[in-house]
Amino acid sequence: MTKYRWMYRLGFTPWERYGAAGGAQLGVLLDREAAGRPNGPGRALDVGCGRGQFTPELARRGWEAVGVDIVPEAIEAARRKGPAGITYVVGDVTDLDPAGLGTFDLFLDIGCFQGLDTGQRAAEGRGVTALATPGATLLLLAFGPSRYQRLVEGVARAEVEAAFPGWELLEVEDADTAGLGWPMNRTSPKWYRFRRAAG
Repeated sequence: MTKYRWMYRLGFTPWERYGAAGGAQLGVLLDREAAGRPNGPGRALDVGCGRGQFTPELARRGWEAVGVDIVPEAIEAARRKGPAGITYVVGDVTDLDPAGLGTFDLFLDIGCFQGLDTGQRAAEGRGVTALATPGATLLLLAFGPSRYQRLVEGVARAEVEAAFPGWELLEVEDADTAGLGWPMNRTSPKWYRFRRAAG
């Protein structure tokens, strides 16, 4: 996770750049999640929430929103930014604690999975699974493999699926690239939507 901390210090946070460019599409995806719940939105975890750019979008749609990130400075910034009613926790996404966090009906991962190695991705998958209620869903954004792999490490669909055994891949949707700028607009970003088995 040292590289991740340095990215904040150097001001290189491509997931935040995506938020500015892809906010409209994210809003549509989150609206669908909220509308598809017969009992209304429940609890949602923003995995690798950073400075809380996306967590408020969950709260605005009625979710009991929690954000977790390993960088204390990022969590402090998220808490300062607000709004009230959101819980932000310093924690390792590769070692999620069910006892401390509870269970969730929705997981949102925008760029966190991207920055992990294979072993860490599997650990995130195990942690998310341990926190998932039956029928929980996961929305995950990942940039695909490309010739710019050294700049923006790509993730293939098979790698995403391998990290979440026991989850059903429901949809794969192209992510908006307008406004992302080079090289991110050359990496075929995808939104993945999974569901945890209800039984």
